[in-house]
Amino acid sequence: MKAETMLAELNRLRKDLDEDGTDIEWLTLHHVFCFISYKMGDFQAYLDEQAGSGAFKAFEG
Repeated sequence: MKAETMLAELNRLRKDLDEDGTDIEWLTLHHVFCFISYKMGDFQAYLDEQAGSGAFKAFEG
């Protein structure tokens, strides 16, 4: 699993919502997206660890 794949999906979910600083759903997605963007290496290491445990078997087929 690539970090970019998950980041792209987070961005898609974020863009599906109206940018609204009073909406907790938008705020959550926006800040998670920003944080992961800045920590891509750490996130990829986490995903690699999870992949080794089989976390993405169903997704990857």
